[in-house]
Amino acid sequence: MPKSLTSMLKKRWSEQGGFRDVLRLALPLILSTGSWSIQQFMDRMFLTWYSADAIAAASPAGIFNFTVMSLFIGTASYVGTFVAQYYGANMPHRIGPAIWQGIYVAIIGGLFVMGLIPLAWPIFNAIGHDMAVREQEVIYFQYLCIGSMPLIAAAAMSSFFSGIGKTVIIMWVNLAMTAINIILDYGMIFGRLGMPQMGIKGAAIATSIAAFFNFFAYLVIIVRPWYNHTFHTIRGWRFEKELFWRLVRFGVPSGVQFFLDMSGFTAFLMIMGRLGTVNLAATNIAFNINTIAFMPMLGFGIAISVLVGQYLGKNRPDLAQKSTYSGFIMTFVYMATISFLYVAVPGLFIEPFAARSDPWVFSGIWNLTVVLLRFVAVYSLFDTLSIVFSSALKGAGDTRFIMYMIVGVSVFVLVIPSYIGIIVLGGGLYMGWTFASLYVIFLGLGFLLRFLKGKWKSMRVIEVHPPAICAERRECPAVEL
Repeated sequence: MPKSLTSMLKKRWSEQGGFRDVLRLALPLILSTGSWSIQQFMDRMFLTWYSADAIAAASPAGIFNFTVMSLFIGTASYVGTFVAQYYGANMPHRIGPAIWQGIYVAIIGGLFVMGLIPLAWPIFNAIGHDMAVREQEVIYFQYLCIGSMPLIAAAAMSSFFSGIGKTVIIMWVNLAMTAINIILDYGMIFGRLGMPQMGIKGAAIATSIAAFFNFFAYLVIIVRPWYNHTFHTIRGWRFEKELFWRLVRFGVPSGVQFFLDMSGFTAFLMIMGRLGTVNLAATNIAFNINTIAFMPMLGFGIAISVLVGQYLGKNRPDLAQKSTYSGFIMTFVYMATISFLYVAVPGLFIEPFAARSDPWVFSGIWNLTVVLLRFVAVYSLFDTLSIVFSSALKGAGDTRFIMYMIVGVSVFVLVIPSYIGIIVLGGGLYMGWTFASLYVIFLGLGFLLRFLKGKWKSMRVIEVHPPAICAERRECPAVEL
């Protein structure tokens, strides 16, 4: 390695907004989001071992449930940007009230999602998958809805810890939740460890129990005296109309973006389901394999969003920009390595799903999944652009652009072309995956261009108080008078 490059990397490592600055926040979040991806991977792997119908049902029903919640999760978790900017602006007493507004969003969201339980059969009848798959989709969806409120509230509370830079707490809570979920999954799906055999119903119950654990774990930590004294985590419980609507103003576009992003892929999965169980199972497995790589990228994304928020709170957009580029370099190197492995050794990722499946049934799924992983390898590189630069824009408050971008690209690049190509023109699996890849590519390039324009540098989500003037020394502004 040339000396100039070595010295440049060393400098980039140690300076503010450099690699170390990003990794300090990102590593615990990578382990945290990675643990969530492991949880999903194990859940899907167990269901693949259980039956082909179970794995075919799990992803559509699970993604549909998460899609509905995503509007509220995206809004509630946007508390993290408020926390980061308040923290950077040295206004810690405003952090507790911001958290509570996110919890109120969670209560509203949880009640809405649970209200969909009686509508599960009409919803999945309209989707029109095979009856054996449809029955399991309904069961899985209904029991997942029970854990919606604690899951949304936990998103708001975890954003508090990420916003103040205490990401290690998030890591330990999520690792514990993952362990609980995997143990309960194994026991309740197969009837092991003294638990009844419940199949896909057991998988959903295990996920909901883990969500309640996540909520109570964060709550126990947040109400500790030091946090209450410093950040008003208990004293700030009151509903604040102005702050709540400011969270709605900036957070709802983030939630809508999350919702539409998930809706686009949910619609895509539903369309794939029309091609038969084997095609749907291969698509589900390819997406779940991609989750292994995608979720750690979200760890980098959250860290970048927090650093952008904190540095903008300190009025240092130059450091916010440097943090974003540092995160992008590391994330791209990581994702390029994973993409190479998808193409070079696809069996490494597919084998766990095949381990205890019927070899005759799984052989067709295996061959299709190998090809789909090549699509994943290509679009994952552009997904790096999407995650990193949209996270930076969110950290500043540029959520409306992200929402509009998702709306346009999801409708006109993913959903409508997939429907016309597959349902109307009779195209196959690969045509659908071509549109899915184009969707990610367009998003990545769009967010990069928006970031390069620099409008985000002047944005803030928190209230900005003008400097007060001392009566005795009118030429000397006192910001905190």
